[in-house]
Amino acid sequence: MAKYRKLSRTSSQRKALLRNQVTALLQHGRIVTTEAKAKEVRKIAEGLIALAVKEKDNYETVTVTAKVPRKDKDGKRVKEVVDGKKVTVFDEVEKTIKKDQPSRLHARRQMLKVLYPVKEVPEKAAGRKRNTKQIDMPAKLFDEIAPKYVNRNGGYTRIIKIGQRKGDAAMEVVLELV
Repeated sequence: MAKYRKLSRTSSQRKALLRNQVTALLQHGRIVTTEAKAKEVRKIAEGLIALAVKEKDNYETVTVTAKVPRKDKDGKRVKEVVDGKKVTVFDEVEKTIKKDQPSRLHARRQMLKVLYPVKEVPEKAAGRKRNTKQIDMPAKLFDEIAPKYVNRNGGYTRIIKIGQRKGDAAMEVVLELV
């Protein structure tokens, strides 16, 4: 007997479907799907959240100096002529960054094996490539989702049945983060 549901799909299709639904669940906080899919997604999502809770404070803050291009009032890089060539002017800035410990870095890579990259498009620029932002899903797990569940031992998701689907009478459910 299998330890997982096959969901009437080949292994590559099943893996893609589950990755997609786990990513959507963690990005939006809730998804509507069938009961069988929800139970499979729940297993994966709870494992990722547990990993994030375990490793959420396992980093050190480091101050580094970085070269940043100087910009004018319009947001364009300032250039000056040096030896007959236009060269961008850089300023040195001190930045504080989070440096992951090895176990947190491993956890981040484990998460990236499951989660798809997510782009967030602003509402007024829908359908355009300008101003789209790449969301760092492992960072969202560590910084936003994990702190909510620090004092909770598992059970990070909830399945609520909402009735049968009209077309094929499959039981539909809402899978949401608690």
